[in-house]
Amino acid sequence: MLRVTGVWPESKSFSDEEIGPIPTKWRGGCDSEDFKCNRKLIGARRFYKGYQAHNRNDKNVTFNTARDDSGHGSHTLSTAGGNFVASASVFGNGNGTARGGAPKSHVATYKVCWSEGGYCYDEDILAAFDAAISDGVDVVSASLSGENTEFFESGMSIGAFHAVANGIIVVCAGGNDGPDPQTVANVEPWTLTVAASTIDREYANYVKLGNNKVLKGLSLSEFGLPSDKLYPLVNAENAKADNANATDAYYCKDGALDHNKAKGKILVCHIYEDDPINQGVEVARVGGVGMISINDYSWFEVLPETHVLPAAHVNFTDGKYILTYINHTKSPLAHISRVKTNLGIRPAPIIASFSSRGPCNIDPTILKPDISAPGVDIIAAYSEDVPLGPHDKRRTPFMAVSGTSMATPHVAGLAGLLKAIHPDWSPAAIKSAIMTTGIYEDIVLSRNI
Repeated sequence: MLRVTGVWPESKSFSDEEIGPIPTKWRGGCDSEDFKCNRKLIGARRFYKGYQAHNRNDKNVTFNTARDDSGHGSHTLSTAGGNFVASASVFGNGNGTARGGAPKSHVATYKVCWSEGGYCYDEDILAAFDAAISDGVDVVSASLSGENTEFFESGMSIGAFHAVANGIIVVCAGGNDGPDPQTVANVEPWTLTVAASTIDREYANYVKLGNNKVLKGLSLSEFGLPSDKLYPLVNAENAKADNANATDAYYCKDGALDHNKAKGKILVCHIYEDDPINQGVEVARVGGVGMISINDYSWFEVLPETHVLPAAHVNFTDGKYILTYINHTKSPLAHISRVKTNLGIRPAPIIASFSSRGPCNIDPTILKPDISAPGVDIIAAYSEDVPLGPHDKRRTPFMAVSGTSMATPHVAGLAGLLKAIHPDWSPAAIKSAIMTTGIYEDIVLSRNI
């Protein structure tokens, strides 16, 4: 049994087709007012009194449903235990059969995070742990992380301790504050803490410049430009609207670009953290035909996004090359190809740069994280209640997301399989079995370490 933070129950990942009867030991229920559970999704509960106590003046949050209002809960729950779904993709990219680590398991959701900021309070976390223990879960998958505190002061630490004392293995996210040291979260010795690693799949497209230089980018856009045509290429700073400041144009922020300067062109936008999808929305708004996203720093991630127009995110070095080409070419041109899903990418797996690192900042004798699992560009179920951005109203049943939250349910699914085969094993035995039999396969060197 797996614990997350809300669910989109209509997802095919939570269909009870070919799922066995609900276990007789199950004591949970479905207290969401707007949907019913089934043999797959056997529990849905919500815990919000802590949030209410801390936010008495917040009248904008609805507490009558355990529905997923961010996509995070559906994604993680389906990764852990989602049923088989054929022809799953993100706007046609990465097409294949989606399934969780334990696809025939029964799953439940315990929603503890509320509002757009995803605030999760200790009172609600503890209440959810108590309920999960009482309901009869076997595995807790906790894709939650925050700043470490002493164990006796942390709701996660205390709740996880009581779950483990009741024979329930607790799998936790290590956090996304890497690559700095001593950033790993959920460092309790009784939990199984998961780091995120890459996979050997990527969603690549290619930028061809007017000088015939071809550069690889990443994207999840469903669009591409006609293959036989090059388009004018311009730095977004030079397409600034008269009433906008240069910094906003540099980042292609909402309302910062001019239609007359951008129409029919490919714009180069500098990545900023708020929402890269909305940069593409702004370029499309002013008539741009495509967008190339570049990084300001070499340590920035290169990640595919579900853009609304042909777009490619290139790395720092290639971004500098593109800017040099624009600045030294009278009439710079470019083309952006359609996205292709590539397999067998090397090296893989490697630890994601965002994945939090040890050692533990509470007690350096506790070695964390315990293990790594796939956590970059993971395709799984998503909430169709969630638009892709403030200015992008598209919905999608599946999404590629990155984070230790995505890595955690991979391990939770494995823990569920082990528990099914060895129901008498303790949480410590399951944790030991996973950690001591995990193999890091170096694809480049073809050796096992």
